[in-house]
Amino acid sequence: MTSTSPVDPVIAAVTAAIGRVGPGGYGVACSGGADSMSLAHAAIAVAGSANVVVISIDHRLQPGSGAVASGVAAWAIEQGAAAVVHGVDVEVRASVEAAARDARFAALDQIADELGLAVVFLGHTARDQAETVLMRIVRGTGPAGLVGIPAVGGRFVRPLLALTLTAVDDYVTRHALPIAADPMNSDLRLARVRMRAELLPRLRHENPQLDAALVRLAASAGEWLAVIDGLTEPFSSFPIDCALLARQPAAVRKRALARALEAEGIDHDAVHLDQLDEVVLRPSQGQVSVDVPGARLIRSYDRLAPDDPQHPATLQPPAGPYVIRPWQPGDRMRPMRLRGKSRKLSDLFIDAKVPRSQRAGARVCLRTTDAEIVWAEHLGVAFGEPLEVVPKPA
Repeated sequence: MTSTSPVDPVIAAVTAAIGRVGPGGYGVACSGGADSMSLAHAAIAVAGSANVVVISIDHRLQPGSGAVASGVAAWAIEQGAAAVVHGVDVEVRASVEAAARDARFAALDQIADELGLAVVFLGHTARDQAETVLMRIVRGTGPAGLVGIPAVGGRFVRPLLALTLTAVDDYVTRHALPIAADPMNSDLRLARVRMRAELLPRLRHENPQLDAALVRLAASAGEWLAVIDGLTEPFSSFPIDCALLARQPAAVRKRALARALEAEGIDHDAVHLDQLDEVVLRPSQGQVSVDVPGARLIRSYDRLAPDDPQHPATLQPPAGPYVIRPWQPGDRMRPMRLRGKSRKLSDLFIDAKVPRSQRAGARVCLRTTDAEIVWAEHLGVAFGEPLEVVPKPA
């Protein structure tokens, strides 16, 4: 194991992250850049090479990308860690960055499931956070968008999110880490590259502490969001009772609508939220619809829901009987927010931020005819299961 200073900020950040996650296998997504190489090196130093899997995703967007991914894997193996190289096909669409990100996260999720990894560490730093927040301001965002990149999102954890680029560069120099340059980081056709190369330097001239200010803004927005999300909980999934939601303040109404749309995987922007909010506030009579990208929402009297015959509100599952038992490792469920996609309960508990102490005794309700989990404590009813068929635990 490499000798490192106990006060090194990179080591300290990774140590804290591993302490919060607890024991298990740790994946590290590593592109070969300074941020992710520092993260991989520190994870091996803190957790031990036997507990780390370095994952290199080859997006196949640049010549030589496969060689870079293989080089990262070879370096990891030299350190005594396991390594995975995984190629992905990036969908052709308007934003190549977004398409690459979606393909990357899908691959990381799949690899983590296959290897049974407790967590996958990502190498985003304070610079990435500052760029993300500024990009959202420029494009237009509400308060929720100012939260930027989350430090924890399900099994994905970003230990270095509060660290400056200087701290990472110092770590790279101190440990003589091999760094691969990504040609996409100099491609001015990409919005993030233009932001990094052109706009941010000018703004830093006005405020040399701009990056720190944007990171603080993201943290403050996160504190605000935690309060608002608590207030929206009764209204954050479809169908929504418009009469009840209309009694809430505007900030709660719009955030509840946003969360309900996100749970259904429906894209939207501030204009759509304004339109839906007007629908929520209108008198209860007849039927009215609002079109959003890829979907239509219909208010029929006081009920607002997607115009979708396969929505859980209209599906009728096989009848019971049912049995309630404690959840077990390996249990899977089809939660409403994933529209029927099956995931491990252990991952769903993490996504829902259920404390480890509460997960141990969590109960599930199974339909005995097909052993399907139709309800789970802390998660609620499964996709396609009407509330009335799920027995309430004693």
